[in-house]
Amino acid sequence: MNSNIRVVGFDADDTLWDNEIFYKETEQEFCRIMIPFMNTEETSKELFKTEVQNMGLYGYGIKAFSLSLIETAIRISSSEIPASTISKIIELGKAMLRKPVNLINGIEDVLKILQGKYKLIIVTKGDLLDQEKKLVKSGLSGYFHHIEIMSDKKEDNYKSLLNHLDIEASQFIMVGNSLKSDILPVLGLGGYGIYVPSDTTWLYEQIENENIESEKFVKVKSIRDIIEILH
Repeated sequence: MNSNIRVVGFDADDTLWDNEIFYKETEQEFCRIMIPFMNTEETSKELFKTEVQNMGLYGYGIKAFSLSLIETAIRISSSEIPASTISKIIELGKAMLRKPVNLINGIEDVLKILQGKYKLIIVTKGDLLDQEKKLVKSGLSGYFHHIEIMSDKKEDNYKSLLNHLDIEASQFIMVGNSLKSDILPVLGLGGYGIYVPSDTTWLYEQIENENIESEKFVKVKSIRDIIEILH
């Protein structure tokens, strides 16, 4: 990797701590609740369609997801779903917001080793309040120089971040579990990327071709492997 790298950006959800597993569990429970109106497979498809349609309005995160759950329930039930069931769906979202923060195995060891050699930052998207709360719960905030919670993770968003940090793209490397959001936009700007696949990845973040040929890109098996690359 480039010895001129000064800043290491870490994605938060499913890179620092578990996240998608809670969405999957909630979706499964939602599908179970909706069985009187639609089968599980079709309900999942309808929910995803709602989420994608709402991204421009709500952005990302648990609150946006909760609103999409409610909207999907009303639509697929032809507005016949009882208020008591809507209350259950609302509680699913609240339960997600109360979930504990389970750190990815080895992440704190990695941060301890890299801290001091690089400026470490968090680059994530989602609801501001929820992400801030998760960071506090994680106990990791002391390792990071800067926290960037973006409305989206596209090239323009990263370009604004680099301008704010007053660095060139060639001085920045992004670590994350999403090629679509964490890696490709940074590579497009001339930066570096380390891809750490997670066991569960949101359908929206999946891409067909994961074969990236670039000297500025590395795929590793676990978060601990980045120590050999950066230390």
